[in-house]
Amino acid sequence: MLKKKPNMIVAGLVVAALAPLAALAQDPQNPPPQQQQPQYPPPQEQQYPAAQPQYPPQQQPYPAQQQPGYPPPQQPGYPPQQQYPVPPPIPPDQIDGLVQRIALYPDPLLAQVLTAATFSNEIPDAAGWANQHRYLTGDQLAHAISEDRLPWDPSVLALLPFPQTLDMMARDMGWTQALGNAVLGQRPEVMDAVQRMRERARQYGYLQSNAYDRVVGGPGEIQIVPVDTGYLYVPTYNPYVVFAPPRPGFFVGGAISFGPRIFLGASFAPFGWGGIGVGWGGFAFGWRSHDILINNHPWGRTFVNRGYYAHPYAVPYRRPEGPRVERHEFREHERDRR
Repeated sequence: MLKKKPNMIVAGLVVAALAPLAALAQDPQNPPPQQQQPQYPPPQEQQYPAAQPQYPPQQQPYPAQQQPGYPPPQQPGYPPQQQYPVPPPIPPDQIDGLVQRIALYPDPLLAQVLTAATFSNEIPDAAGWANQHRYLTGDQLAHAISEDRLPWDPSVLALLPFPQTLDMMARDMGWTQALGNAVLGQRPEVMDAVQRMRERARQYGYLQSNAYDRVVGGPGEIQIVPVDTGYLYVPTYNPYVVFAPPRPGFFVGGAISFGPRIFLGASFAPFGWGGIGVGWGGFAFGWRSHDILINNHPWGRTFVNRGYYAHPYAVPYRRPEGPRVERHEFREHERDRR
């Protein structure tokens, strides 16, 4: 018995040492320490680029007036100078070809076409409006222009009585923009080219005074002046005919025809035609000085000031504020029923 006492003492000591650990494991207030886990970085989610916004298509100011037959202009008529560099000069022979289709227009109409071409971004919309309202003439047309609060430059408004001219410009926007750029940057060359074409047509016998216009002046300053104050006629001709020698037996008198008479009374004064009552002198050219005269004032728009230039018209014109309106569809339907 005495030999077994040391073993019993050792066993008792072991039990006594383990007892606190067993009690600690069973005590809910003192949970056993958890095993230390190795640290790993959290899984990274795959990164995707944020969805880019979908840019809406460029809005047309008045899509209802845009005609399907008219190509849109490639650039605004007067963009900020830093956005669009000045195009390179056009050689004289190309300017000759550029002005041929309008060189024989009477001076007042030619002056409006040249200046309106520098607002090429407004031409398609104006052509659409003019075509849709071509049943209106005279004072009724002027009243419609005022009622509809049309937002274009007076040089463009001045062409609304001439839907065939606006239609020609809108259907060939490349030509219209090139003409406008040439007027802005090479006005002397443009005017000299008009004179070369007029001299050539007069030399071949095509350009001469008639019941519609008087052809006056010598080389370098040939003027085409309407016979009647307040009335304009748009000539129609083939440039390949009137600027080339006539073939034998060809009747030169029939090479140029004229459209219907267009009346421009005092009601069109706010739309680029102020001062017609005293004659056509206010709508002319200083051919030697290379000035375009609109309402007796030299027209001074260039590439440099095209973003802010406002011509001093005889009747000041302020572009209407607010949205454009349309008030005349019912008049067209009424006319169609009659």
